[in-house]
Amino acid sequence: MRQLLRVTAAILLITPSACSSAASDSIPDGSLQAEVWADNWFALYIGDEKIHEDSVSITTERSFNAETFTFAASYPVTLAFVIRDYIEDDTGLEYIGAPNQQMGDGGFIAQLKDSTGAVVAVSSSQWRCLVIHRAPTNKSCEKDPDPSATCMSEISAEPDGWRDPDFDDSGWQAASEYSDGEVGPKEGYDEIDWDPSAKLIWTSDLETDNTLLCRVTITGP
Repeated sequence: MRQLLRVTAAILLITPSACSSAASDSIPDGSLQAEVWADNWFALYIGDEKIHEDSVSITTERSFNAETFTFAASYPVTLAFVIRDYIEDDTGLEYIGAPNQQMGDGGFIAQLKDSTGAVVAVSSSQWRCLVIHRAPTNKSCEKDPDPSATCMSEISAEPDGWRDPDFDDSGWQAASEYSDGEVGPKEGYDEIDWDPSAKLIWTSDLETDNTLLCRVTITGP
């Protein structure tokens, strides 16, 4: 609804264990703990291996929750996130047909800790992101009675190999950083003790950019 260091993967073992909204008591050696809040949904991959997916489906219109999970990996490791804001259909709108029909707005924040509890990566403008679903590109259609007939979109497929550590993301845009006031983070966000360096991010338009691919490489503590 409103609004990553780079990860070149050398993977030991991936054993995700999710516990939403509560941090693990300890982080095993050789593991990383991720704390993530997204408006509305995310999935994390290392290479072709899905590490974790938001426990609340993207089909849930108002999905605000924090996710905490641990996985084993060795440095350097490349994290590849799919991040989505809720939309009702390809118009990019929500509440279609209701008086409050509107564009939603996204938001995303993440931090990763090692077995010592040290923060080793945070979401910031150092992350590289690509928008693969943008709508409506003509914001004037927001209140139209038949938005499927008037709203325009730009939709593309995920690039081949984009999760690979050696994928060239130099042409992707740097993530944009946003304030709490701009994003308005809701339920779950305050359950995490965010490091001051962890920033709420999205791409350049919180409203029309609906599905993002974002990459970051962690080279070490």
